[in-house]
This record gives sequence, C-alpha cells and structure tokens, in this order.
Amino acid sequence: MNSINGPRFPMGRTAITPAAEAALHAAGIHPIRLLARHIHGDWGELPAEDLAANELALLSGKRLLSSYAIPGGGKVWLITEADRALTTILLPEDY
Repeated sequence: MNSINGPRFPMGRTAITPAAEAALHAAGIHPIRLLARHIHGDWGELPAEDLAANELALLSGKRLLSSYAIPGGGKVWLITEADRALTTILLPEDY
C-alpha cells in the first residue's frame, strides 16, 4: 500500500454484512483498516489475473475486488461496484 498517494477511486457508500462484521470483530480488525487498503489499491491476497483485472477496472470503470485473510483461516472481500456508488465488506459465502 502506498499511503503517500491518495485514494485511487471513490468508494461511495459503505456497507458490511452481519457475518463479515462479526468475523472482523472476532479477529480484532476494524473495517476502516481494510477500506483504507482497498481504496489505496492494496488488493490483498488475489491471484495475478484478479490483480490485473482490478488495475484494468480502474481505467475502464468496472467492479473492484479485494480479498484479505483474517485469523483462523477465513477471508473477507471488499467489492466496489462499477459505478463506484457502493463498497461492500462481506464474506465469500455472503456473495
């Protein structure tokens, strides 16, 4: 994450699913930390093709996805919609 530069895109409204909120709370992770990583282009633990897709999505206005590991073997996703009106924090099984 390059914190010197500002956000790479607008995140719009934010939402979090109850399951993601509970998982982050249990792990002691504040959602704001993950939102900051996401909007600065730190996409987390994604395969190379998804990292490349996010970089292209920044230019073409498509959906953005980040995936972050949480203690205990789980993960949480952040998805910013193509119109940049909404960013949702969710567990993969919430999708």
